[in-house]
Amino acid sequence: MIDWFGIWSEIPHFAQFTSGLFVVNLVIAFTIIFLERKNPSAALAWIMVLFLLPVAGILLYFLFSQNIAKKKIFRLTRSEEEELDGSLKRQLREIEDGNFPFANPQARQWKDMVHLNGLYGRAYYTQNNRIDILTDGRRKFRSLINDIEKAQSSINIMYFIVKDDPVGRKLIRTLAKKAREGVEVRLLLDSMGSRQINDKVLKELMEAGGKRAYFFPRKFRIVNLRFNYRNHRKLAVIDGEIGYIGGFNIAREYLGMKKKFGYWRDTHIRVTGSCVQDINARFLLDWRFASKEEVVLSQAYYSDIIEGGNTGIQIVSGGPDSQRVAVKRAYMKMITSAQKSICLQTPYFVPDASILESLKMAAQSGVDVRIMIPCMPDHMFVYWATYSYVGELIQSGGRAYIYDKGFLHAKTLVVDGEVASVGSANFDVRSFSLNFEANAIIYDGKEARGLEAIFERDMEDCHELTLELYQQRGVWIQCKESVARLLSDIL
Repeated sequence: MIDWFGIWSEIPHFAQFTSGLFVVNLVIAFTIIFLERKNPSAALAWIMVLFLLPVAGILLYFLFSQNIAKKKIFRLTRSEEEELDGSLKRQLREIEDGNFPFANPQARQWKDMVHLNGLYGRAYYTQNNRIDILTDGRRKFRSLINDIEKAQSSINIMYFIVKDDPVGRKLIRTLAKKAREGVEVRLLLDSMGSRQINDKVLKELMEAGGKRAYFFPRKFRIVNLRFNYRNHRKLAVIDGEIGYIGGFNIAREYLGMKKKFGYWRDTHIRVTGSCVQDINARFLLDWRFASKEEVVLSQAYYSDIIEGGNTGIQIVSGGPDSQRVAVKRAYMKMITSAQKSICLQTPYFVPDASILESLKMAAQSGVDVRIMIPCMPDHMFVYWATYSYVGELIQSGGRAYIYDKGFLHAKTLVVDGEVASVGSANFDVRSFSLNFEANAIIYDGKEARGLEAIFERDMEDCHELTLELYQQRGVWIQCKESVARLLSDIL
């Protein structure tokens, strides 16, 4: 019999270490290729990291590359499935048969997209909504606090980031006050984005009877081993009648109170109408998973509806628990359907090949494609990858604007002045595949043109990144772009 242990003990320790690393990397590479079935570009990026950085690569893999696509995180009961599927299928049949009574012409013209989001994204279409567009952090926060202070029955709040600063503490104090008044208060936080918040900070709220839950809480006191798969949604529902959805979080910088970022330019909407029920249903699904409270999803549909207008809205959400990429699919449908114009604002532009090719094709077809990105990075690698992809779009005929007034964090897309998207999803692989996101797709020419006008006003605070300027960038910038782009599928 061969004495394998004896042979191994004769090998120098360094050789043992490197051989062991090689074996571990091979096992992980096999897992990535054959078991996780990642898309080819992401798989190749991870294999490159593993073999170029054999020690750090293993650590990064276990921190960033857990696969939860096969897990059923947001489970519906059989009765919920039957009720929701029944309503959605009836609506889809009416659209297919041409019998659905669209309330405005823009929605009728985009009925194929309404059908797509209903079939693929399971997003119900409502058309009795009214929205207020909020682009200033102080105004948005005042509006939210004012609605919370007027709450009579329930407050459901979910944010990716709430910080332990004067703004975050103001929200928590207001929620605690309403809980003491007998209002049912639920606060759901992402445990990584809101890592400054813990039960000690929330003591006043909890003692007042408010409820709290953390999405994917850390298992260790200091380190959270789940860097990916974060709940990036920013939702609020007051009394089941008023909803908020968009890009603002809760902290000083979002109100322009942090010198590093200066003025914070973001987009949120305040909405009334039946789509508030869909925002609330999204919240309750997330809450049920994180808190383990046995809430009934139909609670979202109990409240009376404030019918403020005739704006059509679908709430499209997605996450890594599903193979479906509903938000990305909605973006792609809007881009490929564009006839005249595309106005895109995003802090991170790291698209996959399909999104990038769709935008390039639109620009080359004569569509006025304009993209706006921030002038400063808050994530260095992502910024240089963004710069690289923006440069490629410019070379295809698109136009790019760099926002100079402060930090641009808005995630908006407006097409042809007819349909728009406002939400939490950036134009990057992380939002499409690694985070839980929620967007409002808005079918209303007046509101879409309003968002388009806001884009054009923001252009006054930008400088255009022309092809000539882009080609003048130095060798060092080109190197940073190249490295960041290689890693773009795992950023």
